[in-house]
Amino acid sequence: MGAHPHGWWILLHIVLFVFWLGGDLGVYVSSRYVLAPRLGFEARSTALRIMGALDMGPKICLVLFLPSGVTLMALDPHGAPLLNAWTATAAWVAAGCWLWLTVYDHHHPGRYPLVRRADWTVRVGLTAVLLAVGAYTLFAAEPFGVTTRPHWLGAKVMLYATAIACGLGIRLSLRPFGGAFAALARDGSTPDTENVLRRAVDGCVPYVVGIWSCVLVAAALGVLKPGASL
Repeated sequence: MGAHPHGWWILLHIVLFVFWLGGDLGVYVSSRYVLAPRLGFEARSTALRIMGALDMGPKICLVLFLPSGVTLMALDPHGAPLLNAWTATAAWVAAGCWLWLTVYDHHHPGRYPLVRRADWTVRVGLTAVLLAVGAYTLFAAEPFGVTTRPHWLGAKVMLYATAIACGLGIRLSLRPFGGAFAALARDGSTPDTENVLRRAVDGCVPYVVGIWSCVLVAAALGVLKPGASL
């Protein structure tokens, strides 16, 4: 007998989780070498390129986590009636557009401000909407007509939204980085330049830890489904 399609979607969701967390860890480790004054500029520049390449994985996983989750909910026999094949298809189409914005901005940073603004707007809007939907699912007696107590899913949705918000925090923290690294290339290492670089990168650490925590707890909720009546 062939594998049930639901199982393949679960596998995709797990793979996205693994690559998201693993890629983020690689980005963090690479950033330590970018900040190392003992290394020459070429070595630090190479570490930065590695960091940028590794960062593409978590960015893709963050985007695809949403439509893969919607698909799983649409396939669930206990799911809300409004989640069906059409909803899942719409989620994948929207995610494809969002993914294009994300990948394009990653490979052409700052070249087209409109693309970055559009991606930022999508993330802010999604954060707000998902926090509201998650809170409703968490606290409503029978959210969206579902009677199996899917409150754990509301918490998972809110954690995903929080991870998106943490990503925005990372972008804000890194704003001074580009100018400081250009100064490093032009003038070499100076205390002021090193301080700006370190503040920009180290300022991301709380947000990175926030993303790791959200992803890990969301994964645990998806596996354990605490409080669910199935």
